[in-house]
Amino acid sequence: MVAAVVCAFISAGCDSTVRQNGSGDDSQIRRAFENKTSDVQVEGEGVVTRMLADDVSGSRHQRFIVSLASGQTILITHNIDIAPQIDGLQTGDSVRFYGEYVWNKQGGMVHWTHHDPQGSHVAGWLKHNGRTYQ
Repeated sequence: MVAAVVCAFISAGCDSTVRQNGSGDDSQIRRAFENKTSDVQVEGEGVVTRMLADDVSGSRHQRFIVSLASGQTILITHNIDIAPQIDGLQTGDSVRFYGEYVWNKQGGMVHWTHHDPQGSHVAGWLKHNGRTYQ
């Protein structure tokens, strides 16, 4: 699983500057994290705190960590074989997301941030600088 590869990079906290820059209601994500719940559709927004190398084994994924307004951090793993990559994404950028949350002790991961070519999974998305990636 992608999350296992980058667990060491994710922390459950962040500094106050990042917390102040995040926005939105993170209560659904917080509850999923506290209850160790996975496979939950979530929507949120965060500030990119770390860019990670793309995962190129199997389906390719763009990976980055966002800090939510609550201070919780989440790994976003976005399938770039199905949806466009966010070009120019960098630390400090705000990203909105809708996808499937998977619990891990470091804060969790959100994937399925794209459409499903087979139409059997809820379509997710990422929003950055006025553009939607799905």
